[in-house]
Amino acid sequence: MPTLPFPPDESHRHRLAAESFGSDAERYDRARPRYPDALVEAVVVSSPGPEVLDVGIGTGISARPFRAAGGTVLGVDPDPRMAAYARRDGFDVEVAAFEAWDPAGRTFDAVVAGQTWHWIDPVAGAGKAAAVLRPGGRLAVFWNAFRPSPGVAEALAAAHRRVLPESPLNPWTAPALDGYAALYKQAADGIRRSGAFDQPEQWSFDWERPYTRDEWLDQLRTGGDAARIPPARMAELLEGTGDAVDALGGRFTMRFTAVVVTAVRGGAG
Repeated sequence: MPTLPFPPDESHRHRLAAESFGSDAERYDRARPRYPDALVEAVVVSSPGPEVLDVGIGTGISARPFRAAGGTVLGVDPDPRMAAYARRDGFDVEVAAFEAWDPAGRTFDAVVAGQTWHWIDPVAGAGKAAAVLRPGGRLAVFWNAFRPSPGVAEALAAAHRRVLPESPLNPWTAPALDGYAALYKQAADGIRRSGAFDQPEQWSFDWERPYTRDEWLDQLRTGGDAARIPPARMAELLEGTGDAVDALGGRFTMRFTAVVVTAVRGGAG
């Protein structure tokens, strides 16, 4: 789901939520949205070399396209279950919170984070990224924002209202890009406050993918707030959302905007 269970400026303090995704790593890997090729290409061509550090590698969703583009990827993740899944796919992964991780003198051409930077202290994280980036190396943190058509948004919002009328966070009643704007600002501010990077930029890439009813319900279970919904209510939400997708013909196309907050480490010669 495209909302965060905590205010953006507090999410990095809630490690248990950040580490809840590994409870079903296989579903997470299967159902979570990917990232557009244009995003990966933009990061790759603007980085000085192929060595990539993936912060919050999870199951490897964001790491795979960088590997496919010729990168050598090392992952860091606080959840040993997610790390084990990514290792089965051939990635080297070290288990640690990024701010406390020991790079042991290693440096990288790019530090990337797909859908994870809000779980990291924005200033300490930017400082750590700068410490492991070579001069001219690129930090690129990115998120997928859901952009449903008006009809899809209303159908999903109505299902959410019926099951969770008291919830202050109906994720479908406002544009997700508006909700994520605070994350982009927080990331950019952290980069600036670190004092180690050139001026941050924001890139965006539009893409879309079709969903069947079952694919969408699978994805729904992997959201950041899903673990906080009691099981009985979650079952009702899945049933109601399934009915909504059935009413749309059993499938629909979800549009996304992938937004990157990025900056180059200063000191390039």
